[in-house]
Amino acid sequence: MFVRLLAVLAALVLAGCSTLSPSSAAPPPRPLVLLISIDGFRSDYLDRGLTPVLSRLAHEGTTGPMEPSFPSKTFPNHFTLVTGLRPDHHGIVNNTMEDPAIPGVTFRLSDKGAVTDRRWWDDGEPVWVTAENAGLHTATLFWPGSEADIHGVRPERSLPFDQSMTGDARVDHFLAWLDAPEGRPDFGTLYFDIVDTAGHRHGPDSAEVNAAAASVDASIGRLLAGLRARGLADRVVLVVVADHGMAEISPDRVVRLGPVTASDAARVVYSGAILGVEPQPGHEAEVRAELLVPHDHMQCWEKGRLPPRLAFGTHRRVPAIVCLAETGWEILSPGQRAWSGGDHGYDNAAPEMRALFIAHGPGVVAGRRIATLRNVDVHALLGRLLGLALPAGDGDDRLARAVLES
Repeated sequence: MFVRLLAVLAALVLAGCSTLSPSSAAPPPRPLVLLISIDGFRSDYLDRGLTPVLSRLAHEGTTGPMEPSFPSKTFPNHFTLVTGLRPDHHGIVNNTMEDPAIPGVTFRLSDKGAVTDRRWWDDGEPVWVTAENAGLHTATLFWPGSEADIHGVRPERSLPFDQSMTGDARVDHFLAWLDAPEGRPDFGTLYFDIVDTAGHRHGPDSAEVNAAAASVDASIGRLLAGLRARGLADRVVLVVVADHGMAEISPDRVVRLGPVTASDAARVVYSGAILGVEPQPGHEAEVRAELLVPHDHMQCWEKGRLPPRLAFGTHRRVPAIVCLAETGWEILSPGQRAWSGGDHGYDNAAPEMRALFIAHGPGVVAGRRIATLRNVDVHALLGRLLGLALPAGDGDDRLARAVLES
């Protein structure tokens, strides 16, 4: 009788253990959130039948064409994706720019000193800085800004940009980080640039762009295979994005600067799809008189007077006069070489500038198509996925709700 009583008591204890409340159970492991950028991958490239891996991720997850921020350039939009701020607020207003607070220096992608100088980046706080400050582990395999100690913080693991590194090599290096004894990251980035390069050189409808898209697709397939081999396939949320699209350009579609702007009366900070001009002291009136009038295939504004929908023109780094070319046209100085191929930087509402967006993984709504979405909202999605309270940006949680709620 006593033995039977002990057995009953033991059974009751075990039953009680098996009915513990959910709050007392161990929380599920934090997912690895991997942000992948395919520079220059226009959203409709996905419809060409050349990217089976990306197409499957889109079919199984949430996808839609994404509107970049203005100007639709590489560095401004990559920083918008990880800060939630428009370029006019985070300060990376172009791939080339000047700052009166940093006199004598022109920020250029090719200038290592400028790219690694936190003064250019400190107006925004990227996700990896917030994550590191919260005790999470981060790893950036190329992302604009990741080479600078923004707010004094660098990603735990990173590499300086090396354009010669192949897509497969980039994937293998990131997978090696997952195997490192210090443990896998909670947030990581991967960056591929060959689609953008092919688009500039050969145009968006070229065989070279198609080949580059297929190559990146194969590299992402290699990444997925590596995640499966490590038992991580069901613990990774992929957010695959592009910074902008690409438009066809031609030497037949060029606006040439007039004699005043092309002279010593003005300094052209940047040109192409978008033009930034600083009149020299004493020449302001004549430069304005030449630019701030109606033009074919180009429209110009004084800083602070751009259309509100562009959300551009208040930051100290925005030049005094900004001109925007009609999509597919280029603004060039006399004698500056015009070329065939592709370009971006145009009106961010132009269909040619639409960028790729795919979210895939645990918690992501499957089979959802979003008609239009904004890249300024990706930041909040990353915060939800990581469980982080991120600094307020210019976006909102509409994308996060669409991706993560059925």
